Amino acid sequence: MDTPNPQLEPPLRKDSRLRRGVYILPSLFTVGTLVCGYFALLSTLKGIQLLAAGLGAGMSASPFDEAAKAIGLAIVFDGLDGRIARLTNSTSAFGREFDSLADVITFGVAPALLAYAWGVRAVDDIYGTKIIHILRDAGWVITFAFVICGAARLARFNIDTVKPTGDRRYFIGMPIPGAAGVVAAVVHWGKEPLTYWLYGGAWLLLVLLLAFLMVSRVRYYSFKTLDLRRRRPYFAIILIGLIVWAIWWFSEFVLLAIALTYLISGLLLRFSSRLRPHPPAPEEVHPA
Repeated sequence: MDTPNPQLEPPLRKDSRLRRGVYILPSLFTVGTLVCGYFALLSTLKGIQLLAAGLGAGMSASPFDEAAKAIGLAIVFDGLDGRIARLTNSTSAFGREFDSLADVITFGVAPALLAYAWGVRAVDDIYGTKIIHILRDAGWVITFAFVICGAARLARFNIDTVKPTGDRRYFIGMPIPGAAGVVAAVVHWGKEPLTYWLYGGAWLLLVLLLAFLMVSRVRYYSFKTLDLRRRRPYFAIILIGLIVWAIWWFSEFVLLAIALTYLISGLLLRFSSRLRPHPPAPEEVHPA
């Protein structure tokens, strides 16, 4: 019976540990996405409790803003886990499913609850009990539509990723982190929850638009073809530094502008594709 050579065992064990570590690395960023989503839910519930205690919209502004910041940080984690998985060639079926489950909580449930609490729950009753009841009932339906459309969007994305063909430059439908980013950016910009029923109605229309865009066929740029390993001009580093500086000092306005620009970009792309002339169909050739 042959005995194994002990000199070959340490390199094999080291290589096995390295492979396991590479696959764990993108999952750690997915865990970070989950932590941010859970924190956003707790902060939103804290804001709801302050509203229920009658402390006013000003006291609940801080918890809602913290929830919005947590969702924004989760978007960073979500972008990093996929990028790292592709750079290290450590993509897997488990990582794809784990990421989708985390996205449903962090970018589906958390922003939907935040949208309802910030944009509907604080509306004053002085405008009429019937109007308030209609607004809150519509809020439950529309925010739930946001959750279910986001889940459907993720399911369709998982199906599309296993297809051998497809344009990697674009997402079909607005990605759920982008829709959650719009909700978080508006809350971070406004801080205090809405108390006027007309603003609350406009807010629900925006949430409904986001839900529709997630399950639509509108294309959005995916940034997956952006190669970070290529050489870039020095101006690119300066531009990135200026953007980071602007977000640090003027986060309310800069993040809102980025979120709304991405929201509008898909609609403009759809509109421009309809206006672009299509090549004429080839003439039918009849045999002589």
